Amino acid sequence: MTDVRLSRTTDGFTKIDRPGYVPEDHGVGHVHIGIGAFFRAHIAVYSDKALAAEGGDWRSVGVSLRSDRVAKTLNPQNGLYTLLIRHPEATTTQMIGSVAGVLSVGDAAESILERLSAAETKVVTLTITETAYGFDRGTNTLSQDHPVADDVKTPQAPRSAIGLIVEALRRRRAAQIAPMTLLSCDNLPDNGCFLRRAVLEYTGRIDPQLCDWIAESVAFPSSMVDRITPAQTDKTLSDIQILCGYEDHAAIETEPFTQWVIEDNFPTGRPAWDAGGAIFVEDVAPFEEMKLRMLNGAHSMLAYSGFLSRHKYVRDVMQDPALSILVGRYMSAAAATLSPINTVDFDAYKRDLLARFSNPEIAHETYQISMDGTEKLPQRILSPAIEALEAGQNIEPFAFAVAAWMRFSLGVSDESESYELRDPADDQIVRLLSGCKGTAAEVVSALGQLGMFSALVGHSIWTAAVTRHLSLMMLHGMRSATESAAGIKSASSEGRSGP
Repeated sequence: MTDVRLSRTTDGFTKIDRPGYVPEDHGVGHVHIGIGAFFRAHIAVYSDKALAAEGGDWRSVGVSLRSDRVAKTLNPQNGLYTLLIRHPEATTTQMIGSVAGVLSVGDAAESILERLSAAETKVVTLTITETAYGFDRGTNTLSQDHPVADDVKTPQAPRSAIGLIVEALRRRRAAQIAPMTLLSCDNLPDNGCFLRRAVLEYTGRIDPQLCDWIAESVAFPSSMVDRITPAQTDKTLSDIQILCGYEDHAAIETEPFTQWVIEDNFPTGRPAWDAGGAIFVEDVAPFEEMKLRMLNGAHSMLAYSGFLSRHKYVRDVMQDPALSILVGRYMSAAAATLSPINTVDFDAYKRDLLARFSNPEIAHETYQISMDGTEKLPQRILSPAIEALEAGQNIEPFAFAVAAWMRFSLGVSDESESYELRDPADDQIVRLLSGCKGTAAEVVSALGQLGMFSALVGHSIWTAAVTRHLSLMMLHGMRSATESAAGIKSASSEGRSGP
């Protein structure tokens, strides 16, 4: 299947790439938990190309843990949907046929378990964000205020991702069916190990013998995924109507770039994802670290500083002279903390990232990226910051990024407009800040009590750098602070006051 440039035909319709196979001729061998826009723009596309290239029973059933919205849009279309690929110069389109249907845990939990337990299901992938695992990386324990804690009490009627997986494995073991491979595709360091630890911690509480069997029998490969996928908007839907001549409420949009690096450990088989361009390796960690630090770290930095500079989209941030300089500097500082990868030129990767961020056709909101900061910062920004500090490297880009997050955590813009933090630690952040009188030093001290900063507490150079940047942000506004950090002199630095 190849992309086709959109062009209106004489009858008002657009030529569209359709699946290069008959979807109904292929059975389901893959279940994906967390069927959001990213899965449909990434994993489902690789599966679509795998089916077109090599066939096999590798269509996917999606599982929604939150609502039935995706099920209501995809199921009436037999799983078919349109993918808009926003190139800087044009938009291309594909119709994806690899999704056989969607099940929602709210009304189809037993059907989900049946599908996960079926002998035909060989691979289960997940994109659920760290919160949905219900597992604390620092303490290696289950979260008590999470559905996974309820599943421990009623393990055969689960509602969480981990609970569903473990109950399905229990049923497979009882029926002497080989376990499926479990592949996390979330932006988490060593995500395969993280998923394994969560599964074993949960299972150990309910069935030690099952826990031993899982530890010995189930494969948990790691992976690294990369494709910028903005949330669906009214424009997404209207473009489908205008350009394609039909309505598709399940349509999504994405960028041209896509990357998937996977640890090749699939004892019971897998789709031919390499036919779609996936890279299978022995060790994903170097690629994962590169992406987390250079792409995701820069994304977080520009999200907080860009949002508070009144830039709605990433592409707008890249048009800001000061912020575009800071984004490039951040990527260079992050690259300096990485071990070399034989097949990757970090300078070329940086150039690709800057071009992707600047794509005028991708409407990726800074506010969307800013959510769940306390879960994202440790691996994206704090880990390279600690390494840079210990190695005597440049820490200013990391200190600026953390200061921008702290400024964002105050919950009010330079224009005195309030916004929600949308962070799992919302309550704790508000409580820590409640005693502050409004100085940068007090904010840095208060938020420094969060566990994620434990390795940085006591480093006077780090504390001074973060406080200096945050002070400028609070006293003179984010725009002035970015100009100062970038070395740009502007009238906006005069006379601004903070929140």
